[in-house]
Amino acid sequence: MSTIATSGRSGGKIAASGRGRRKSGRLGWNLLGLLVFVTAGFPVYWMLNTAFKPAADAIDPDPSLLPTALTLSNFGRALDIADFWGPVGRSLIVSLAVVVIGMAVGLLAALAISRFAFRGRKIVIVGILAVQMVPLVAMIIPVFLLLNDLGQYDRLTGLIITYLTFILPFTVWTLRGFIVNIPKELEEAAMVDGCSRTGAFVRVVFPLLAPGMVATSVYGFIQAWNEYLYALMLLSQKNQTATVWLGNFTTKHGTEYAPMMAGSTMMAVPIVVLFLLVQRKMAAGLTAGAVKG
Repeated sequence: MSTIATSGRSGGKIAASGRGRRKSGRLGWNLLGLLVFVTAGFPVYWMLNTAFKPAADAIDPDPSLLPTALTLSNFGRALDIADFWGPVGRSLIVSLAVVVIGMAVGLLAALAISRFAFRGRKIVIVGILAVQMVPLVAMIIPVFLLLNDLGQYDRLTGLIITYLTFILPFTVWTLRGFIVNIPKELEEAAMVDGCSRTGAFVRVVFPLLAPGMVATSVYGFIQAWNEYLYALMLLSQKNQTATVWLGNFTTKHGTEYAPMMAGSTMMAVPIVVLFLLVQRKMAAGLTAGAVKG
């Protein structure tokens, strides 16, 4: 009996020790997650803090982490310094056009690469990866000369075409990964039940692609919305987009940091709203419950 009691106490100690290690491990991961959150969220907090500060406090050499006074005058100054709604509207047009065209073309290309065997398929896949490795800065002069020859310089259509050149490869590659993970047996079963190949894709595969398409669309929208260099080089001031519009706060007299942060805050609103609308789709399982066994 004493032996059994001793072994029972030993087992209890081992179990308690294991639970302690698991708790300490969870605590460590939680602290790491908190550190990542603070590191990623602090610039956003500082942008908001500066946007609502009085202009004099924004350039204080000894800034305060917590706001001491709040004002909305920076937003009024941001709207008065230059046309705001024009650049924002042009950015929306460009971003939405890039997303719609990129998803339509990218989905068809990804479907062809994933579902059909044709000569040169591997070369196409390697080419898509190679295009993504080319630095965007290296293509500014060739893109400028090409658009100028085509009569697309200082036009939104030219900027849309330019953005598609570096968003389409990522779109095709990402959607290909989602399509490959959807079993072909789902399409074959639908075709056995009387669907055509197109009908099987529309009724079976397309709904399962929704999370992947949403995630890819959000990436494309953010890339087009935040892009600065090509918008600066390919558009004049009268056709500038929202990111270039922020340059109006830097003049020969200095930079107006508080109004600039207010303008940045207003620019971030569409991205935040878009994410809030689609965050459930982005987190949804791609083929959860579609196939078992």
